[in-house]
Amino acid sequence: MSRIRVILLNAALGPLDYRLPHGMVAGPGSIVLAPLGPRQLAGVVWEPERAETQEVGDNRLRPLIQVYDLPPVAEPLRRLIEWTADYYLAPLAAVLRMTLASASALDGARSVTEYRPTGHVPERLTPQRAQALERIEGRQGLVRELALAADVSDGVIRGLVKAGAVEAVEVSIDDPFPRPDPQHAPPQLEDAQKAAARELVLAVQEAEFAPFLLDGVTGSGKTEVYFEAIAESLRMGSQTLVLLPEIALTEPFLKRFAARFGCEPVAWHSGLRQSQRRRAWRAVATGQAKVVVGARSALFLPYRQLGLIVVDEAHEVSFKQEDGVQYHARDVAVMRAKLERVPVVLASATPALETRHMAEIGVYRELKLPDRYGAAELPEIRAVDLLQDPPPRGRWLAPSLVREIEVNLNAGEQSLLFLNRRGYAPLTLCRACGHRFQCPNCTAWMVEHRLVHRLACHHCGHLMPPPRACPECEEVDSLVPVGPGVERIADEVKALFPDARTAIVTSDTIWSPAKAAEFVGRMEAGAIDIVVGTQLVTKGYHFPNLTLVGVVDADLGLSGGDLRAAERSFQQISQVSGRAGRGEKPGRVLVQTHEPQAPVISALISGDAEGFYEAETDSRREAAMPPFGRLAGIIVSSEDLAEATEAARLIGRTAPRVENMAVFGPAPAPLAMLRGRHRQRLLVHAARSLPVQDIIREWLDALEHPRGVRVAVDVDPYSFL
Repeated sequence: MSRIRVILLNAALGPLDYRLPHGMVAGPGSIVLAPLGPRQLAGVVWEPERAETQEVGDNRLRPLIQVYDLPPVAEPLRRLIEWTADYYLAPLAAVLRMTLASASALDGARSVTEYRPTGHVPERLTPQRAQALERIEGRQGLVRELALAADVSDGVIRGLVKAGAVEAVEVSIDDPFPRPDPQHAPPQLEDAQKAAARELVLAVQEAEFAPFLLDGVTGSGKTEVYFEAIAESLRMGSQTLVLLPEIALTEPFLKRFAARFGCEPVAWHSGLRQSQRRRAWRAVATGQAKVVVGARSALFLPYRQLGLIVVDEAHEVSFKQEDGVQYHARDVAVMRAKLERVPVVLASATPALETRHMAEIGVYRELKLPDRYGAAELPEIRAVDLLQDPPPRGRWLAPSLVREIEVNLNAGEQSLLFLNRRGYAPLTLCRACGHRFQCPNCTAWMVEHRLVHRLACHHCGHLMPPPRACPECEEVDSLVPVGPGVERIADEVKALFPDARTAIVTSDTIWSPAKAAEFVGRMEAGAIDIVVGTQLVTKGYHFPNLTLVGVVDADLGLSGGDLRAAERSFQQISQVSGRAGRGEKPGRVLVQTHEPQAPVISALISGDAEGFYEAETDSRREAAMPPFGRLAGIIVSSEDLAEATEAARLIGRTAPRVENMAVFGPAPAPLAMLRGRHRQRLLVHAARSLPVQDIIREWLDALEHPRGVRVAVDVDPYSFL
């Protein structure tokens, strides 16, 4: 009889011991099926802890049911899972679930039945059927996937199948992916690019851990440089992972990759169908997928022979997971590269202060690309002082910016207006009684979205139609929008330039790679004159005919007590400015602000990025804030306010007294209610050298709370809501 340790995909459980039946082989990393009560759960065989006492005798152990015919989870990935769980204070099983991210990939089926519309309209066309047919046009997937896409029940889709409006399709799910060719279309690199590419290629050849910061201005050709490292990884037969911050960026990247290597890489993101996820996961696990591009979850896939990791737009805040396991993909990518003993490239035009610090102290090797590629030059940036050049009443675009847009339209060139605020207006109130529309589940205002005629909460997703009368005073037609969102700016543009072709680009309109591809196609074809967008358009896009960028409200991100507010605003405006003048035509940027003398705005206008980062670094060092100190947020929540408050007070009262560590709070979170749960926050601030995780783990494990209370720890927080 052989005793083995298994981590099951159940975050509430720790490691469990099972009996390995005679003749069954399951070493560490083997993916298995094990019994748990009346259920059967997938899990991974793990090494037992040293010097551990066995509480359950061998004769009482239940036997494993099955060992899957799949490559085992390799030791470097098992150590990464342990490190991530330990560093971010998460259950081991919750991290492991990201590795076994496709349940259907575990079984050996080679085909699956999916469904797609036929174009036939059934005689009995109910409103739900009509809605379903409209929304699933051009789609294919399982019944459940189509139902979710159409926002209808599974029964509606099954009814359409019976009526002949939707047909079954047998899909082969293990077809091999095409192999990228490193020699397909080598680019003509400039001298600075060649020097950087040589260093990366050499690091891939040496097959040792080597962290690089590829720091190049927008439009300097960073992608072409790390493509050369990918080409070398392909020649060596290794796999490459490229992480992107948004799935909307995936489609443009796939296009660029295909132009260089002759075929697309394997994509991994939340927009994939179940059959696509299964095929991709198995190709990664067997080593057949040579280049994978994806969102942060692609970091935990079980690569067979990893040779290179690239984190593109590495400064992006969206690499930080804000729920579940609250990890930062940039930092975990560096740790995975260290454990796998491969190079990792962090590419950015505006590196995070933490990344710059690592380069300054020599932990990361910095490769700089100071100039734009070819004849392109960096755009001219000017401030528009809204106190000196205010927009007309009820408008949001200053006269000088409007004149520049008109110049661009007359020249046949494209313009981009940036405002990092979705919807039409961030607040709706009653002009009669002053009632403000707040989400019933969160302490957040409902945001008006006129395109879909809804009030929406951007935190929990609650939707409601705008009422005709105020629910407080019952006054009819008294509701007014307050402040601008991108939809309101787009309306202003249409009023000013009725003949201009305008596109709104936000996560509401570009929610999938296909939608992103459609937008890119229209821009490249010259079918759009003016883009009005949020931060979604600040990164990755390359439009040679886009020559004007207008930042509608540069002051928006500077308010509040966010540690990184100034840095984030500088990065965002720098990135969106970088969309202008990327071709032969010069670009210009107008930044609307009420504070042109603010350090962030001054640094942008003068181009003094080094001075800005130096001042930010000094202020962080003086306050012992990251990267010179450590932070951890403790978030306590419950549906019962008194319960949440008492649990938070208990945590505060029992806080350990440790030298070089302070605990602030508890206090109601800025977002005091989220999804129907009351929230309290504490903040731990400690010296860099302190083992904060061990202290917090011992502190919180000793406490007991009512069942309705949840306590979450956010190590290295980026959100303080």
